[in-house]
Amino acid sequence: MASCSEESAIATAAEEEATETPASQKREERLRKFRELHFKRNEARKLNHQEVVEEDKRMKLPSNWEAKRARLEWELAEDQKRKECAARGEDYGRVKLLEITADDAERWERKKKKKNPDTGFAGYAEAQFRQYQRLTKQIRPDMEGYEKQREECGEDFHPTSSSLIHGTHIPTTEGIDRMVEDVEKQIEKRAKYSRRRAYNDDADIDYINERNAKFNKKAERFYGKYTAEIKQNLERGTAV
Repeated sequence: MASCSEESAIATAAEEEATETPASQKREERLRKFRELHFKRNEARKLNHQEVVEEDKRMKLPSNWEAKRARLEWELAEDQKRKECAARGEDYGRVKLLEITADDAERWERKKKKKNPDTGFAGYAEAQFRQYQRLTKQIRPDMEGYEKQREECGEDFHPTSSSLIHGTHIPTTEGIDRMVEDVEKQIEKRAKYSRRRAYNDDADIDYINERNAKFNKKAERFYGKYTAEIKQNLERGTAV
């Protein structure tokens, strides 16, 4: 009897152990899934916070920031290519033309035909504004010189009402050369639009001063064809 009871107790314990093993496995599986979900939730929360911060930065930027950044990146790439071509001794214009496809060239030609960038002189205000735009497009910031000047000036780099820095700035030789070159280009371009009329030594002197000479030219321009015969008779002495 004792042996039978012992065998039945052992069998019952084995059955209980077999029942507990699947239950513990299911619990461990649920805990593992719960930890994975918890990790994914934290990861999503972190990414969402990063996106909110980036969106806030984008909202604070100007509306045309993307276009400006693309333009600056393109200009930096162009400058780098230009330097590489200069180091190899190649003409940058020819190298650039070799990279342009026929479709791009045809599209650019159509754009050039559609619009006329030079509308001519319309007024002093428009001419001054166009010159301002042209000069500002040529500006290239010198970050090394900026940082150097910032270190030299210290707190006076951002002057206040008590700062005394007037007349202390000495321009660099490169800056003076750039200014001289730009002024010479302006003079050359201005000379094309308003050239001084050459003086003709063989022309008849029918004036007593500069003002009278301008008046005679205007009179000749408007009435010369009507008074040509009278003038010839006066010169020959056959006028009636």
